Formats: sequence, C-alpha cells, structure tokens
Amino acid sequence: MKLRVGAALFGLGVLLLVFAAGLPFYVAPAVTKLPYDLEPTTSVAEAKNARFLKITATGSSVSIEVPQADLVSSVEVIPQPDDTKDRLPRDLKGDAVIWDVYQTVRRTDNQDVVSQYSTELALYRISGAAASWKDQWLNETGADGTPVGNVKYSGQIYKFPFGTAKRDYQVFDRDLKRAIPAKFVGTEKVKGVEAYRFEQRIENEVLATPESSIQTLVGKFAPGATSGQVVYSNIRTLWVDPVTGSYVNVREQQHKELRPNTGTPTVLLDADFNYTDDTVSRSVETVKDNRFKIGLISFWGPIVAGVLGLLAVVFGVWLVTRPEGGTARHRAEPAVVDPTPTRVDQEPVRDTETVEQPRPQPVGGPLTDEIPPASTNWKSDDPTVPTQRPAPGEVEQR
Repeated sequence: MKLRVGAALFGLGVLLLVFAAGLPFYVAPAVTKLPYDLEPTTSVAEAKNARFLKITATGSSVSIEVPQADLVSSVEVIPQPDDTKDRLPRDLKGDAVIWDVYQTVRRTDNQDVVSQYSTELALYRISGAAASWKDQWLNETGADGTPVGNVKYSGQIYKFPFGTAKRDYQVFDRDLKRAIPAKFVGTEKVKGVEAYRFEQRIENEVLATPESSIQTLVGKFAPGATSGQVVYSNIRTLWVDPVTGSYVNVREQQHKELRPNTGTPTVLLDADFNYTDDTVSRSVETVKDNRFKIGLISFWGPIVAGVLGLLAVVFGVWLVTRPEGGTARHRAEPAVVDPTPTRVDQEPVRDTETVEQPRPQPVGGPLTDEIPPASTNWKSDDPTVPTQRPAPGEVEQR
C-alpha cells in the first residue's frame, strides 16, 4: 500500500511540474490575445456645453448653424468571429480579428443625431494595431454602397498591445486618416487601477474637405471669401491598462474651425468629450477581471503548481524509500527458553493435575558424595571392556 501511494504521489508531482512549466509558455500566450468570440462592448463619452456644426436639409433648402448643447457619443465594438474565420487572407489567419465599429453622436436635449460613422477593420490579436487588410472600409456619411478599401488603417485604434510599454505609440486619427504619435507621460490611478497615460496632440492640421463643402461653409459664414480651409486640433488623452492594453479612460478635446481666405474664422466644433463615470467603472471592472485571469495563468498558477508538484515528488520518494519502523516485519521472534530442563523420561504434565507429585530423591540424599554401587549382574566376554570393580567386601571374580 505504501509503495502504491508513494508511486501515485510521485506521478502526480511530475504531472504538476510539467503543468507548471507549460502554463507560462503555452497557456498564457493564448489568453494574451484578442479572442475570436469577444463580447460586444459600448463606450459612452459626454461633452458638456459643446458647440458643433449642424446641417439640416429640408427639401431643396439647406440650413447651416452652429448651436450649443450637451453631446453624448456612443462607440459600439462588435467582433465578427465568422468573418474572421472566412474572410481573412491566409497571412492573417490566426493572427488577426475582424471588428465592426459604430459611433453615433447625439444631442442630449432632443436626441438629434449630430454625426455618425461606421467601419470594418482587422486588428492584430496581440499588438491591437491595425492589420493591413484590403477589405477594410470607413463610412462617415451614412451613404449606401461604401467602397471597400477606401481607408488604410495603421497604428493603434481601439486598444493598445497586451503588455503595453512606457513608450510612445502611433495612434490612428479618423479625421486625418493617418497615425500620429501618442507620447507616454506617466502613470496614474483610475479608480484604484494603475494606468499608463498617453497624450496625442494634434495642432492646426488642415483637413481634406471637398471643395463643394468648403464653398457652402464660406457662403454661410464668410460671404466675402472665395475659399477657405477647415483646420483641426485635438488633445487626445488615453489611460491604458498596461496588462491588457484596454482603454480605462479617454478624453478628447476637439476643435475645428473654418478659416476663410478673407474674414473671421468660424468655430465649427468645440467639444470636450470624456468617458462617463459608468463607462470608466465598467472598464475598470473588466480590467481587474482580465488581469486576474492573466495573472493566475502566467504567474500564480505556475508557482502554486510547481510548489505542489515538488512537495508531491519529495513525499512520494520518501514513502517509497523510507525503512520500516521498529522490528522488521518478517524477522522471527527469539524463542523463549524455559530455564527448567525437561527430562526425557519425565511424565508429561497435564493441565488437569493440580497437585505436583514429589520427585524421587537419589540414594544418599541430594548432598551426598557417595556413589551407589553398580550392579554386578553383568559380565563382558570382550577382553577390551574393563571389568567391573567389586564393591567393598566383594572378591573380584574372573
């Protein structure tokens, strides 16, 4: 039984040690990737007392104004596992996922839609950066039949890499249609979770705007001008979880204005968008949960499995090799010798006898030195046998 238990413990210990060694090298890399079946997520940001461009078409007339109101922006990310499986090219299979993303900006007072966009893109599962995929697209007008491949994404877009480092990253800007550096500026606590803070500063960048749209704006806000530009600035601040690369908090201070060739510039957008408290709380809880899973598999799991495996191996070897305690189990016990000699001609003692019979005493008493006379009733014809010595008073006869 001892040998079987020891062998079982030894085998279990070896299995645990192998498991401990395999967790960080084989299992952990699988959980530090974007999963194919990621649940859809929605992030909500608010901009208080924002100014924004509103164009309303009524029949053949167009109304253009810059009202002021509170805005709310909702960004919904919907992973596409089936498209990921079927539509990605061979060089991206297993390394990337396809996401559909929708954003809607509304006024909070009357729920009117201020702007919308939708897009489909591929992201690398580990780095979170945009993958080069020919079928990606971006629709900012809501028109049907968006041409596939009308945008080329690059850099980080909706998340940072697993294991984000304290360095600068290229982050894609949808208005400029290119990636701009986001600088690492420090570490901050967001609802108890340590996050890396990155800042991307875009200053006075001229947006690519159709000439027809420029003429419409100039005609409304600068009648004396013949041309103009829409200039864009943004301070984008991202609080990123360094373990998962997920956004914990986001702030965007957007500013757009029309600058005609003559006349006064007109503000078209001035909004300070911040994640709502509910969105930040949900992001923090998601980060905590994912951190726990990654830490359990990549750090605590190997340690616990390794310690338990080592203990099981040592105890199993000890059980198999340890000597038996006390007297050996198969050694014969020494016989107990009765100090009283047993006479061959003595009558056996029976259990039923209760009174010990007195032993006959030898002639002469037990302490006498006298040797009783030998019997003389035998003779030997063999001359080599000595004759019996006569007793006292007896004549030797030959």
